[in-house]
Amino acid sequence: MTPLPPGYRLVDLTEQDALEMMTLDAWAFAIPTDPATSAAGPLPVPWERARGVRDSDGALVASHSSYPYREFPVPGARVPVAGLTWVGVHPASRRRGLLRSMIEDHMSRSLGRGEPVSALYAAEPAIYGRFGYGLAAHEVRLRLPRRAALRDVEGSAELTVRLEVADPELHGPTVAALHAAVDRPGWADRDARQQAAFFHDPADERNGGEALRIAVVERQGTPLGYAFFRRHSSWEHAGPRGTVKVREVCVQEPAAARALWGVLLDLDLMATTEVMSLPVDDPLLGLLVDQRAAEPRWVDNLWVRVLDVRAALAARRYSAPVDVVLEVRDELLAANEGRWHLVGGPEGAEVTRTDRPADLDLDVRELGAVYLGGTSLSGLAAAGLVREHTAGAVHRSAVAFGWPVAPVSSWVW
Repeated sequence: MTPLPPGYRLVDLTEQDALEMMTLDAWAFAIPTDPATSAAGPLPVPWERARGVRDSDGALVASHSSYPYREFPVPGARVPVAGLTWVGVHPASRRRGLLRSMIEDHMSRSLGRGEPVSALYAAEPAIYGRFGYGLAAHEVRLRLPRRAALRDVEGSAELTVRLEVADPELHGPTVAALHAAVDRPGWADRDARQQAAFFHDPADERNGGEALRIAVVERQGTPLGYAFFRRHSSWEHAGPRGTVKVREVCVQEPAAARALWGVLLDLDLMATTEVMSLPVDDPLLGLLVDQRAAEPRWVDNLWVRVLDVRAALAARRYSAPVDVVLEVRDELLAANEGRWHLVGGPEGAEVTRTDRPADLDLDVRELGAVYLGGTSLSGLAAAGLVREHTAGAVHRSAVAFGWPVAPVSSWVW
């Protein structure tokens, strides 16, 4: 592992370090909230995995942790994944190799726990590629005008939508059950600590909006979906021009999606509805009569790092039969370097070391990018990031690595 500069040391962090960690977080991300207020609230930090860097004076100048996603959804399977999070370096301690040491520490500990994959939501996308993380999932963000026209869906008129102030005791079990029922690559489940932090809604973090609301769509009292949202009031010369900001949407069937969006797009005194973190195949995109008017923006969502090539590739499923030799380059984890023979399909896969000539060669970063089935291997080859040595290998492998459900994560902490 890359050694820290003289005077710095890696240490375990505990809940007693919460105030220091929140103070560091405020420095690293320019967060206006009082660190003491943040530290007093329900924090989703997995303290048993939290690590920090202290300087020669004992001050906390960097930190990281990871979520223990034991059944993280990947194409056709569930895999133990380390969800890297709470990564921060004090601005006065930048450019000293602290981040690199923490990333290497994270990788070593994740492998020691039997986690062959790491994933994260990047605050700055340009940072993590150099550590072998590949962009594996995108999200769509929309800005919709009020009463944006939606196509009709049979049965949606029979459903009801309740609008209430979000309450963890009242709505927590429903949200947890519906969220856990989603079968989509990257859709990491939330534990009780994350759920508490998700519902936490202090007034000084609302950016001028109202208390967090929830819309629950039901059929005869049975919940079929929900959306968290917040309204921001605005009055102009021409009248009310408020904004609805939708935080998370989860629905189980087309009629529920149509009923839910029909309400969210037609709230009184609102002029626009802003939505983030939708998968690129979300039902709303198909329901919109005029997608262009929604001003869609396509941005990065999940970044994936393959830590153990053999275990990671053998754990997931493939959309079509695949028999390919991959030559993998990995500057940080030498055990991943070399040629791997992947034989797999919809029922499973085997991955072994081989001396056979490579059909494709690629960096571990590109392997992470295609791991969830949402990034095209052929697109990476067209960009010169994957090299083909056997004619047709790119096309066949791209079909196998692809997946019919687009990946996305709803957890962006």
